[in-house]
Amino acid sequence: MSKSVTIRVPEDLHAQLQERAEAEGTTVTALITEAARNAVRDPRLEGAAEVFRQFVAENADAFDAAFPDDAPTRLDASRAA
Repeated sequence: MSKSVTIRVPEDLHAQLQERAEAEGTTVTALITEAARNAVRDPRLEGAAEVFRQFVAENADAFDAAFPDDAPTRLDASRAA
């Protein structure tokens, strides 16, 4: 279920939203919905993806050694076959 919310934005902002929505193949409503989700996101999650990427990069060799059958190069090779 969803609720309808009406907002007013300046014409130039609406034009920018329309341009971006068209460029991304989405709608103005979807862009605004995503912005609203971002506005209420838990601030503790900010930067979490980068911390995870850094952790994986720093520990990739250890993971590959511990789980050789799941190493990305092996997975990539099996997909190519």
